[in-house]
Amino acid sequence: MTYPPRLLPWTGSGGKPCYLITDDRGGPLSRLADATESVQLGMGDQLLAHAREILPDTPPGELRLLAECLTQALDDALRVAASRGRRLDRVD
Repeated sequence: MTYPPRLLPWTGSGGKPCYLITDDRGGPLSRLADATESVQLGMGDQLLAHAREILPDTPPGELRLLAECLTQALDDALRVAASRGRRLDRVD
C-alpha cells in the first residue's frame, strides 16, 4: 500500500517543500523526519521560553535576532502541523 505523500520537515532548494512517497511508514526517511520534527518542536519550545524570560528588558538588536529565530521556529512548527494534519485526514 502506498500512503499519501508526506510533507517533510525541511525544504529543498529555493525553499520548496519536500515530500516523501512511500509504502513504508516506518522506513528510515520517515524515522528521520519524525526525529527532525521532534527536534524542531523542542527547539521552538525552548526558544519561546527564552523569549518570555528576556523580553521585558531586551535591547533592540537582540530583539531582532530573537524575532528571526522565533520566525524560523514558527515556520518549522507550521510545517510540522501541516504534515501531521494531512496524515490525520487520511488515517486508514
